[in-house]
Amino acid sequence: MPLTPVPLPAADVLLDPAFLSAAEAESWLQELTSTIAWRHEPIKLFGREVMQPRLTAWHGDAGAAYRYSGLLLEPQPWTPALQALRQQVEESTGASFNSVLLNLYRSGQDSMGWHADDEPELGPEPIIASVSLGSARRFRLRPRPAAGPAHPPLTLELAAGSLLVMGGTTQRCWQHAVPKTAQAVGPRLNLTFRRVGNH
Repeated sequence: MPLTPVPLPAADVLLDPAFLSAAEAESWLQELTSTIAWRHEPIKLFGREVMQPRLTAWHGDAGAAYRYSGLLLEPQPWTPALQALRQQVEESTGASFNSVLLNLYRSGQDSMGWHADDEPELGPEPIIASVSLGSARRFRLRPRPAAGPAHPPLTLELAAGSLLVMGGTTQRCWQHAVPKTAQAVGPRLNLTFRRVGNH
């Protein structure tokens, strides 16, 4: 399926719910969860240090360092699997990426709080391509306080194999989150391909 616009003002959001087949998505999930060197690190949140409610990994080109919430991430090299996925994402989006942030949500109790990917090294209008593997989880979008348009929050159910692309002024005007769920869900792996700096 082609990427289809998600109707949001002051944003450029595209979705392909079947970017990968079910078999491809399951194969990538098994390979990546077992071969990536996952980290469980603290971040600074409202002035205090807390453990992230998920596992993470940062891979990319040499020099593609990334800083968020008090963390400085130096990239691990691309693995063959990540290189192959990057190529597929670049062919679908027409964009080029030099890094990827992986988030592994081990259960419904793992989550991602409200934020925007607006770090300086991403540039003023970053293109971020997000591939979801494993259990479907709710992905929520809401206008940024004082910066976003008057619009109700939007919830998307991102299933295994889906590709979500955020570009334009999305990060300036909107925040996004993956909330906890009380439902019994299995692991979800999310890969967000990015371009940092001038690499």
